[in-house]
Amino acid sequence: MRIGIIGAGHIGGTLARLFTRAGHEVAVSNSRGPDTLRGLVAELGDRARAATPAEAARFGEVVVVAIPFGRYRELPADALAGKIVIDTNNYFPQRDGNIPELAAGRATSSELLQRHLSGARLVKAFNAIRWDHLRDLGRPAGAPDRIAIPIAGDDAEAKAVVGKLIDQLGFDPVDAGGLAEGRRFQPGTPLFVTDLPAGEVRRRLAA
Repeated sequence: MRIGIIGAGHIGGTLARLFTRAGHEVAVSNSRGPDTLRGLVAELGDRARAATPAEAARFGEVVVVAIPFGRYRELPADALAGKIVIDTNNYFPQRDGNIPELAAGRATSSELLQRHLSGARLVKAFNAIRWDHLRDLGRPAGAPDRIAIPIAGDDAEAKAVVGKLIDQLGFDPVDAGGLAEGRRFQPGTPLFVTDLPAGEVRRRLAA
């Protein structure tokens, strides 16, 4: 599968490594330009290329968004139309500034992102795990210490695709429901950075 990655920080860079290791082709981008990604692409090997955000968006059948949430309006909405977009973002007011709708709980960060990317098929995932645990804690299917990654989205087919990718990386995907249910594993909730098995994640979602 071709996967575009917009944002090459801890989460984006870790996913680039994991996806290429799993056999996918990756186009990775950041806000500073492809030349700044030469080292990462050399490390990743022949399955990886450096790109601009617009190029990564066009390249990917699936596109990962891993940028500070406050910059979400910079994403190339036209290039992402029709694409499965994995939203790894979290809203942190001290970094992203005060966003009244989020501060008042009237919307989630994913819902605001979906408004901007109105033609994309958005799935919230990878926001509730520490980047180093994402790097280190993947386990084979059925392993007793395998942990879960909750996902949320309004497109069942898109969630199924993202769930298969999560499984390939060594984690159990757990469907939390529609996109608005991403609020249940955002910062400050009992499912944020907790490294729980799938059964316990389902129990907390049902509580």
